[in-house]
Amino acid sequence: MKNYHEKKFPGESDAYREARNELLEAEINLRKQTEEVAELRRQLPYSAKLKEDYLFEEKDVSGKITQTKFSELFEPGKDSLIVYNFMYGPQNEKPCSSCTSILDGINGMVFHAEQRANIAVIAKTSIDKLMDWAEKRGWKNLHLLSSSGNTYNADYFGE
Repeated sequence: MKNYHEKKFPGESDAYREARNELLEAEINLRKQTEEVAELRRQLPYSAKLKEDYLFEEKDVSGKITQTKFSELFEPGKDSLIVYNFMYGPQNEKPCSSCTSILDGINGMVFHAEQRANIAVIAKTSIDKLMDWAEKRGWKNLHLLSSSGNTYNADYFGE
């Protein structure tokens, strides 16, 4: 086992240092494996085309319901799209609490990510129900779409 440095915490035992070095080595190996997996992901060939140009509902700033095609989610100059499939079905009173927590964070950082990629949040529930939840959470920065009128979630295993 490699000793990564000569520094020791006050009162540190040899057993602790040995275990800490073992953990550090495992972390280094995990990082290498993560980088290898990322490289494999980047080398994936393009997949099949979308089954269809799905039509989603959203609300504009005035509160009017509008329809947006999947192909319209790409802004000029940005060819990447990140879709968050929000687990909030039409029968659910409340959405997934883990998804809600994640979207709380995304709402705060989305400006940074949107500099390079298009970002959309898609839920199977109605647009009214989705927007009511967003208002309760204070989500003002997310591009929220309802897939209640199409088969997007079922087709891409998001149901």
